[in-house]
Amino acid sequence: MKLFLYLADFIVPMVILGIVSYGLLVHINVYDTFIKGARSGFLTVIRIMPTLIGLMVAVGVLRASGFLDFLSGLIGQFSEVVGFPGELVPLTVVKMFSSSAATGLLLDVFKEYGTDSYIGLIASISMSCTETIFYTMSVYYMTAKVTKTRYTVGGAMFATFAGLIASVIIAGML
Repeated sequence: MKLFLYLADFIVPMVILGIVSYGLLVHINVYDTFIKGARSGFLTVIRIMPTLIGLMVAVGVLRASGFLDFLSGLIGQFSEVVGFPGELVPLTVVKMFSSSAATGLLLDVFKEYGTDSYIGLIASISMSCTETIFYTMSVYYMTAKVTKTRYTVGGAMFATFAGLIASVIIAGML
């Protein structure tokens, strides 16, 4: 076990060393390439910042207005029957749009129920088993200029529900 912990400390530095070594081996100016990539990444962050702020404000408004609690009570009646806690419905809905906003809700779940509770375990596992469907689609499709999404939404929703089911099953086994 200590071997894995020791190796884990060196994984990231070794990956960076490997990338730099490969770049030098094939005669690529590694530093200039890094600066160009960092500039491109920074410009991407600036382009998507208004979307992120808008999503965070919208989630804040929904939380403050009580709509998420209303939605939780409405859908929670049906989700409780299949074993999914109604308290996690807002987290699941928000996660489809914004991971950072869902993280705020996750922290609220942890404060109220605890991290090791059944609800806390399902919340943690579901956050890692699901994707920010609509945000990811909008960013990637906007960048790639895709206009026909075909089965993306259906497939992503199916994968999200599969992740939620897996969360309930795994949390039940722990």
